[in-house]
Amino acid sequence: MRLRRFAQSRLFVFLVYGILVLLFLHLFSLVRPMLLSVYDFLKAVLAPFLIAMIISYVLHPVVSLLHGRKVPRTAAVLLIYAVFVFVCTVFLLNIVPVLVDQVRELSGHVPELTMKTQQMMDTFNNSHWLPQGVRDGINRSLAAMEKQIEEWIADSLNNIGGMVNTLFIFAIVPFLAFYMLKDMDLFERAALHYVPGARRAAVVRLLRDIDQALGSYIRGQFIVSLAVGVLAYIGYLIIGMPYPLLMASFVALFEIIPYLGPFLGALPALIMAATISWKMVLLAALVNFICQNLESNVISPQVVGRTLHIHPLTIILVLLVGGELAGAVGLILAVPAYAALKVVFQHLLAYYIRRKTV
Repeated sequence: MRLRRFAQSRLFVFLVYGILVLLFLHLFSLVRPMLLSVYDFLKAVLAPFLIAMIISYVLHPVVSLLHGRKVPRTAAVLLIYAVFVFVCTVFLLNIVPVLVDQVRELSGHVPELTMKTQQMMDTFNNSHWLPQGVRDGINRSLAAMEKQIEEWIADSLNNIGGMVNTLFIFAIVPFLAFYMLKDMDLFERAALHYVPGARRAAVVRLLRDIDQALGSYIRGQFIVSLAVGVLAYIGYLIIGMPYPLLMASFVALFEIIPYLGPFLGALPALIMAATISWKMVLLAALVNFICQNLESNVISPQVVGRTLHIHPLTIILVLLVGGELAGAVGLILAVPAYAALKVVFQHLLAYYIRRKTV
């Protein structure tokens, strides 16, 4: 009798689920090497399609707006796409060479910058403000950071074969994005054709809710990141920060990541400023502070739908999981993917509740 009562208790259910979770984690650890190999292959193959989907998703509302004003869809796609390709070409021809030159110049100055940083830390250490163990830890961290920066820059400049392969793969992105934009409605109808008629309305509502949750957020993040990057570049130019375009690129790139992005984006500039003077550190921190205040109080309120109504702790957890699974790409895509899965779960839960009440 007691055994039957225990088997029906919540504690027994929790124990069973706990054992199942542990078994799943154990099996996942066993097959993880194979999954990583599959992931690397799929990442190389599907990355151009994913980027093309994001580009077409961002540009689709503009194409639909022109198409709604009696402009043929193909002509609207060509017009918007021509403007987009022109902007990207101007960016690649004018910005990328400057970035490459600044990375190459930074690579040559890493030992000198490290020496300056070491001198500043020696001066700071001699003041005896920190315990000896903490000072030794800082020195070891600086040495490890110097080695990692040198290796990363050397790999980036020497891995020409990998860069050529990457450029070749991503050269097809414009063509993929063009046909996705041109035939977006056709793809939607083809996908819905395979959905049973009784479920078609529910699937349409699900896709509409996902688009409503993600659409303005994704498009807004691009605008906000670009605006903050431009502001950071102007600020770095004013204070005389070395490699301003490179440092501002980090700010714009990491701005895509919620909550943690502004801190990660400001870190390279602060490290660079620390090799010059404490005054430069304060100026760099002030530039990033002004940029983030303008972003929070001026730019973001003008961008519709920036908030996904997700608790900050949940976002941080999702970012940690995404970063562990897919690195930098995981950090960028973690929050939108979680928001989409949240909408799917809400629809499944509502469907289950309706089934239970009928």
